[in-house]
Amino acid sequence: MTPKPRNTEESSLRSLAFKSIVGVTAILLSLTACTSGRDEAGESAAPQLVPLSELAGLTLHVGDQKGGTEALLRAAGELDNVPYKIEFSTFTSGPPQIEAATAGKIDFAVTGNTPPIFGAASKAKIKVVSGYTNDASGDQILVPADSAIHAVTDLRGKKVVVGKGSSAHGHLLLQLQKAGLTIKDIQAVFLQPADAFTALSQGQADAWAIWDPYTAIAEKQLKVRTLVTASGVANGYGFGVAAQSALRDAQRNTALSDLVQRIARASSWAQAHPQEWYAKYAAAIGIDPAAAALAQSRSVRLSIPLNDEVNASEQNLTDLFAQSGQIQGKPTFSDFVDNRFNDVLSQFFVKSQ
Repeated sequence: MTPKPRNTEESSLRSLAFKSIVGVTAILLSLTACTSGRDEAGESAAPQLVPLSELAGLTLHVGDQKGGTEALLRAAGELDNVPYKIEFSTFTSGPPQIEAATAGKIDFAVTGNTPPIFGAASKAKIKVVSGYTNDASGDQILVPADSAIHAVTDLRGKKVVVGKGSSAHGHLLLQLQKAGLTIKDIQAVFLQPADAFTALSQGQADAWAIWDPYTAIAEKQLKVRTLVTASGVANGYGFGVAAQSALRDAQRNTALSDLVQRIARASSWAQAHPQEWYAKYAAAIGIDPAAAALAQSRSVRLSIPLNDEVNASEQNLTDLFAQSGQIQGKPTFSDFVDNRFNDVLSQFFVKSQ
C-alpha cells in the first residue's frame, strides 16, 4: 500500500502524477504490445510545406511533461495566433511519450536524452527532429542529508530509485561507469517521480536519481543533499520527437516545422526574461515559486543542431545502455534522427554546452 503524502508538496506531486496518468490512460491502453519497426515507407523525403493558412482545421497532438512545453509556450506568448489547434496531453516521463508517438496518438513531444534511445531499441516509429541543451546540473543523484553515502562508490549494494528510460536513468549509468561500478552493483528500483519522492522521504530508498523540476522540489522540501550532478558527465541534451506518421503528412509536417520554431523562440525568451518565466512556470504547474526558480535557473534548454557531435554523444550513451543490459540489441541512434528542420531552426542555435 502506498504511504500517504506527508506534506503539501508531496500531495501536489501525487495530484500532478495522478492527473498525468488519468490523462494518458486511454492513450496507453490503445498502444500495441510491441512496436513494429521502422517506417514501412522507408526513409522518404519530407513532404513539401504547405501555407500556414491551410492549417485552420488541423489539431496537432503534443505530449507534455509536468506542464513544461505548454507552460513555456504560453508564458512566451507563443500560443497566441497559432494557425492550427494544439491539444496537449500530460505524461509523467519521456518513455510513455515515445510509445504514444509510435502509436500515432501524439504527433510530437520534448523528452530528455534517454527516452529516444529506448525508442530506438524498441524500433519505435519516431524521429528525433529537434535538439536542445543545458549544462545538465538539474539532473542529480540525491541522498538524505544525514546519509553515510558521500561518493558514488558508496552506492554499492544500496537501493537507488530512478525512472526507467529517463534522463536520470542515463545519468545514473554514466556515474556508475565513472566510479567503476555497473547497474548490477546497486539495487535499482524503477519508480516514477511521485513514488520515488515518497520512497526517499520515508526512508525506503538510499538515493534518488532525478531531473528538474523534481530535483528542485526535493531540494526545497526534503532534507537531502546532492551526491553528484550530471554536469560534465551527461550531455544535457533534450530532443523534440515526432511520430513518423506526422512527418509523412504535409499538413502535420508543416505544423511541426512551425511548432519547433515556437519552442526555440520560447526558450530564448525564457533565458532573456528569467524572473517573469520563473513566476509563470510556478503558477502554471502549481509548485513552490522557490523550487520553480531553482529548476528553471539551470534547466532551460536552448536549441542546437542535430549534427554529428550530437549523434556521437547519444551513440555513446546508447552503447552504455546496451552493454549494461538495460536495452535489447545495439541500435544506431542516427537512424532515428531526421534533421529536416535544422535550416528553419538555425537562427536559434547555440553552441553545445
